[in-house]
Amino acid sequence: MNDVRELLGRAVEGAGKPAFSAGAVYAKAARIRRRRRAAASAAVLAVVAAGAFTLPRTGGEESPAHTSVASAGPSASPTTSAPAPASAKAERLAALLPADVGEIEEVSLLALIKNATPEQARTTYLGPLDGQYAFRKDGGVGYLLLTLMDREALERKMGRPADPAEDLCARIGQEPARDDCVREVLPDGRTLTTWHDSMDYSGDDNVGWGPELVGRLAQSDGSQFLVRSSTGFEGSGTQGPLLSEPPLSRQQLKKLLTGPEVLPKG
Repeated sequence: MNDVRELLGRAVEGAGKPAFSAGAVYAKAARIRRRRRAAASAAVLAVVAAGAFTLPRTGGEESPAHTSVASAGPSASPTTSAPAPASAKAERLAALLPADVGEIEEVSLLALIKNATPEQARTTYLGPLDGQYAFRKDGGVGYLLLTLMDREALERKMGRPADPAEDLCARIGQEPARDDCVREVLPDGRTLTTWHDSMDYSGDDNVGWGPELVGRLAQSDGSQFLVRSSTGFEGSGTQGPLLSEPPLSRQQLKKLLTGPEVLPKG
């Protein structure tokens, strides 16, 4: 199953019938060399970021279409200028992460890359922190995509029964092996698998994705958390140059995914 497409497909479920396909946004993204990181202008980033849209909150509630930025860490110092109002989800996510991950903004990649309207980008999430977030640090912009899929939705994507014990690091048939793949069975029985993806693909989109860290947390009920910690993208809708590393490390992803804050209440 294509890890890039399944997250975007989940993000636009129930969004109606936009004039473009969800898969096209991430279709076979071109390999990107890490470049222009140090030369990025903070002023350019601020201007481009102003066009970002927020995603709807859990339960189908709509979020206002404004830029929302939150500083990570429990006691981040305010800036001298008045910041844009931050979304509740971005603030909750930032509070769970160390301050050195940078500023966090809730965004819609459909809006950025395909100029989708808030109506077209609307979706309903299962998890309270599910969504798409931009991470701004040292002049670069990376992204975190987090989605919880229930067993039924996951099996629909896979076309087969979900197996929480499946070894995602094992090579199957002609599929390429996952790079730097680590599988960890947690004390509570859940299985966390993380690997690196160079995004070495070519396609017809005007977007090139940089390297990323991908993760899946398989739960005992067959549901899965799917996450991408991406160094960013260049091309149509870019908000800035790539980060030098994914915004969240393997250990930071593990801490986030295994915390109670990402789980639905009840």
